[in-house]
Amino acid sequence: MARDLERARSVHRTDWMALLSGGLFVVLGILLLTGSITDPLVLASVTVVGLGFAGLVAVVARVARGKQPS
Repeated sequence: MARDLERARSVHRTDWMALLSGGLFVVLGILLLTGSITDPLVLASVTVVGLGFAGLVAVVARVARGKQPS
């Protein structure tokens, strides 16, 4: 029984790409709902830059952990 509890508490590594992309879309949704962003070109450029930043962080985190990208 103790093994089952230990196995259930295993720690997973953070998926930085998913975490930052989700945060980006939440923030963009809030900005759209409040009317802070009205220009579609600004929205598209912030989305592309944000996803690029999230990808860069994910690659750096993977290299820092010592895993090769698949």
